[in-house]
Amino acid sequence: MKYVSIITVNFNQHQVNLEFLKSLIEYPSKKCKVELIFVDNGSSLQHQTEYKDVYPELVYIRSDKNLGFAGGNNLGIDAANGDYLLLLNNDTEITDGFIDAMVNEMEQKPEIGLLSPLILYHDAPSIIQYAGFTDMNYLTCRNSGIGSMEVDNGQFDNDSRSTGFCHGAAMMCRKADLQLVGLMADEFFLYYEELDWCEKFKKSGKKIWFTGKAKIYHKESMSVGKESAIKTYFMTRNRMLFIRRNTGFLNTLLFTIYYIFIACSKQIITYLLKGRKDLIKWVLKGVLWNFTNRIDSKKLGINI
Repeated sequence: MKYVSIITVNFNQHQVNLEFLKSLIEYPSKKCKVELIFVDNGSSLQHQTEYKDVYPELVYIRSDKNLGFAGGNNLGIDAANGDYLLLLNNDTEITDGFIDAMVNEMEQKPEIGLLSPLILYHDAPSIIQYAGFTDMNYLTCRNSGIGSMEVDNGQFDNDSRSTGFCHGAAMMCRKADLQLVGLMADEFFLYYEELDWCEKFKKSGKKIWFTGKAKIYHKESMSVGKESAIKTYFMTRNRMLFIRRNTGFLNTLLFTIYYIFIACSKQIITYLLKGRKDLIKWVLKGVLWNFTNRIDSKKLGINI
């Protein structure tokens, strides 16, 4: 019997956590031993007793500070005992047979390093959020979502294929592969960390995979959402950090020219037109961070 460690990270989302736990209770694995590792990532209030009332076997780990998406998941990975690690956002709800379908896909294809399922919007369950990603254009650090915003008519139900990147809301890997690949880079804190992790798996010779044979519902809004200082800062900072970590000197140089003089300049003009002058400084701070913080390429095994 295969052993699966489900890892989820929480930061001040109590009601969402309860709904997540209830979905795991409703749709248990029929073929695998499962442990659930719940990382409370510096939340202001702790609800350990309530969570264990819903899911008694829950392994509760408390971090006194918010370690970010990567740091929180890494804390859970360190405590995991499973053959397979399933990183699931706490704002997702699983479906019948989900865990077993994910494990079966990994079992059938040993070349898979990271695997993501079909992801549908929870507030519009007939609309697809994720059915894979295209490859990255490393000069612009842009790619596209496959199937994004399409109506789900079962067109991906039997789909199983290599894809550009996995989706951070739901990813499965083998714990044994992490001996070579390593953990997620916690310096990202928010955004781009799962894309960077995919690059590390690719460099190890493993494939990034999508399967439509398993699906979840994600409570992320279909709309882009309200711009905020933290989102603007980390999206700006980490797009450049991703390129620095995963491409060579020439590509990084060409991207930096494009990024500063075209992409960021366009973003600043957009904020001016929207009356959001408050966000401009966070664009500038995000870019500046990359010029004032070095990357230890020997330690990380990357090119910069």
